[in-house]
Amino acid sequence: MPCTRHDEAEEQHMHGFVFQSLARSEQGSTELAVWRIHAPAGAASPAHSMSHEEVFVIQRGRFVATVGEEQIEVGPGDCLTVPAETPFQLTNPFDQPAEAIACTRLGMAATINGQSLTPPWAR
Repeated sequence: MPCTRHDEAEEQHMHGFVFQSLARSEQGSTELAVWRIHAPAGAASPAHSMSHEEVFVIQRGRFVATVGEEQIEVGPGDCLTVPAETPFQLTNPFDQPAEAIACTRLGMAATINGQSLTPPWAR
């Protein structure tokens, strides 16, 4: 049974966030990508959209998410679902770090400023 240990999870750094891959094709997953997001105080993603829906479960701290035209603050235990092809931005404007677990379909592509890319944690 494939298992990714916390201290062995591959990390990627982007836009001030740290992404730790927990499940993806290289780790035995055939359908889903799951990763941990570490957001230090002040971290902010650029506005973007995803080709598939993305689900976030907040573990600690707080985030402000803009999904389409709606802005919402989420905290520990909250679950945020972002529909496919919907403008989205995730920020941590607070003075404490935040962490979430995220999940989407393998191969999800993000579009940022008209450029499409599949992030390493979703491959």
